[in-house]
Amino acid sequence: MFQPGVAEAAGLSARHLRMSEDEAAALVAERFGIVGRASRLAAEKDDTFRILAADGSAHVLKASNPGEDPAEIDLQLALLEHVRQADPSLPVPRVVRSLDGERLLAHADRAGQPRSTRLLTYLAGTLLSDTASTAAQRGKVGEMQARLRLAMAGFSHPADCRRLPWDMLHLLGLEPLLAHIEEADRRTALRRGLDRFAAIEPALAACRRQVLHNDFSRGNILVDRGAPAFVTGIIDFGDAVRTAIAVDVATALANQFPAAATVDLFGDGRDLLRGYLRVADLTEQELVLIPHLAMARLVARILLTVWRSKLFTDNVAYIMRNTHQSWAQLDWFLERPVEEISAQLLHAHGARPHMLTKE
Repeated sequence: MFQPGVAEAAGLSARHLRMSEDEAAALVAERFGIVGRASRLAAEKDDTFRILAADGSAHVLKASNPGEDPAEIDLQLALLEHVRQADPSLPVPRVVRSLDGERLLAHADRAGQPRSTRLLTYLAGTLLSDTASTAAQRGKVGEMQARLRLAMAGFSHPADCRRLPWDMLHLLGLEPLLAHIEEADRRTALRRGLDRFAAIEPALAACRRQVLHNDFSRGNILVDRGAPAFVTGIIDFGDAVRTAIAVDVATALANQFPAAATVDLFGDGRDLLRGYLRVADLTEQELVLIPHLAMARLVARILLTVWRSKLFTDNVAYIMRNTHQSWAQLDWFLERPVEEISAQLLHAHGARPHMLTKE
């Protein structure tokens, strides 16, 4: 169903004046009692800083985009606290409460903008996106994602059903963004991708749902090649939402795609999936849908990043960092029949091929 306004949700189109590093440091000192030096970290839409204290301890301060709903920020913090209670050994950031005991601060910055600010512990490690990984290590990544899913089971929050642009349940709501794609052949490719998604949407509606991370990408996973668990941190819960389990897994697999569209786009992703299935189950229907949802993630990535790159010309490099390769990956999907895409992951647990509606 067409849903106008999906792209504008979660502050993706809201402009704001950036908070300075000295203001961030002053805020942390005043409200949390931590004196340190602030350095800016790259972020999609908010202001994020690493706060390094004199004693060597480090934290992350996040000041939300003024266009974000504070209830949605509180969702992320409540979820982190829930996960730490459900599985204390999971390497997720710890929420640091203010001197007044608050986990979410309402702060008017020096420009007069309302900012929802929060402080988290800083997790050390190398981003998975910045290093190579073996098949066994990718399996450990999958195990960690499955553990995180199980730790989130049963969690609820008043804002967990928010309509998020990066939630593939709402992909068709991004259709108006086709107008920002200048090349006719590329608009046609995206339209075909949307049409393929529309064909699987009824089956997706029947899939299991719960609150999930929804952005288990290589840029949000910290690793240490010398550590037995390999994964040392899971960060950025900004896209957490109640969505289909299949959507969460598909997002992780899409972020394992090689930059060049090779013959087997799911090669590395299957390693992750095998690890996932050692810890948590997936139904045959979910395994059938996941490859199509991975393609849907590519469609969303292209539509959202091209649109936002025109809105925020000062942040184009960060916004578009994965877009170029997504075109070739989308072509890989569209060059293959629906039935072939549906069967990509079924051998992971010996399931039988399942036919979907043809394009």
